[in-house]
Amino acid sequence: MYETIRYAVEDPIATITLNRPDRLNALTGLMLAELQQAMKTAEEDERVVGILLTGAGRGFCAGADMERLQATSQGKTRSSVEVKPTEKPGDFDMLGDDYRLGHAYLMAIRKPIVAAINGPCAGLGFVIAMLCDIRFASDRALFTTAFAQRGLVAEHGISWLLPRLVGPANAMDILLTGRKFDGAEAERLGVVNRMIEHDRLLEHTRTYLATMATTAAPKSLQSMKHQVYKHLDVSLGDALRESLALMEQSLRHADFKEGVNSYLEKRPPRFTRIVIGPPTTEAPSE
Repeated sequence: MYETIRYAVEDPIATITLNRPDRLNALTGLMLAELQQAMKTAEEDERVVGILLTGAGRGFCAGADMERLQATSQGKTRSSVEVKPTEKPGDFDMLGDDYRLGHAYLMAIRKPIVAAINGPCAGLGFVIAMLCDIRFASDRALFTTAFAQRGLVAEHGISWLLPRLVGPANAMDILLTGRKFDGAEAERLGVVNRMIEHDRLLEHTRTYLATMATTAAPKSLQSMKHQVYKHLDVSLGDALRESLALMEQSLRHADFKEGVNSYLEKRPPRFTRIVIGPPTTEAPSE
């Protein structure tokens, strides 16, 4: 089904693995198109409550494939497969059309995306990781932006996002120097939520998502994710007004009744799943 990624669903988690390990999962146009398609598939699959993004082999993503870019600029190569753009997934009615630009659609997807950063994470790969909702890093992870060292700029909205994660001063340091830093420093700066022992990274991330999926309403996860991103750019008053309106809606939803009843009855909740596309009857192939 895919050439440059792997996709698998084990209810309630979709796992997307960047799969060019011989190139440290360096990104190509085809890989980015396949990533977008896989995210769309996961968003539309009602079995999926959360999405795990990681890399094959010893790296997460080394950024754009520089050799492929150089060859393309010289007219020496083209992908063996036509890259067909798909409709970007995400709730743009809630967040607005700005989130259709570039790779910002990841923030508009209706389900939480957790990055398991298992090794080197650089350039555009760093941007993709930052666009995920939650990030766990292996103790073998290594981070760099590297844009300045390639004669580039702060690409793909990282100049908007990174200061919101780590503050302007730390963002300046990370972007202007392009220096490398490890998982421990990434955790201290707020680049990642926490650093995990390498051999436990995927297990920890899956357990984290599975726990979220069995204890929280998927509709609540969707709403809170989008509230956080949307309210970055509104006043406190606007955020409060929208939150109150959304709360009133949630009080009328079946999930609210189920959440209260399951708590009082001391049993696991049975929340409704998010349905966007047609029901899925069989697991997709990798």
